[in-house]
Amino acid sequence: MEYETVEEFLIALKKEFSGGEEKSVKVAELRKLEQEGRTMEEFVQEFKRAVKGSGYKGRLLIEVFKRGINGGIRRKLIEAENPPASIEQWYKRAMALDRNHVTILSMAEEANAPSAGDNRTYSDRKDREDKHGSSKRTRGRTGCGGSSKTGPLCYGGR
Repeated sequence: MEYETVEEFLIALKKEFSGGEEKSVKVAELRKLEQEGRTMEEFVQEFKRAVKGSGYKGRLLIEVFKRGINGGIRRKLIEAENPPASIEQWYKRAMALDRNHVTILSMAEEANAPSAGDNRTYSDRKDREDKHGSSKRTRGRTGCGGSSKTGPLCYGGR
């Protein structure tokens, strides 16, 4: 093959040989990705960006994705009755599990937060219990504002 200019030759040379280096950089970046403290949506978005140009597909791509996500989500998906079969299923189900986990955590935080009329923190209440040797809290007594099964925690000499 003949080239009319040096520039044409250099362009052809670059096209022929530069792809391997770029691909290996993409593969290294992809294998190094970990979810860590990010949401699954953020991780999936970055993972998809890193996949482009890596050449990874199918089972290999799924294995790299599984290696990068947090252990709890990975375990739940692997142990599921019908584990995800495609990378798109892995993305979708991992994001759903992560959203559910975040929702549960936020509900638990709200449940442990002191009520608007109670200026003491959870640790203040815990200290009060510990100092007196036993809890002064009672559950669901009349006048405490709740049912006998699920009433809120009440303080006082009841």
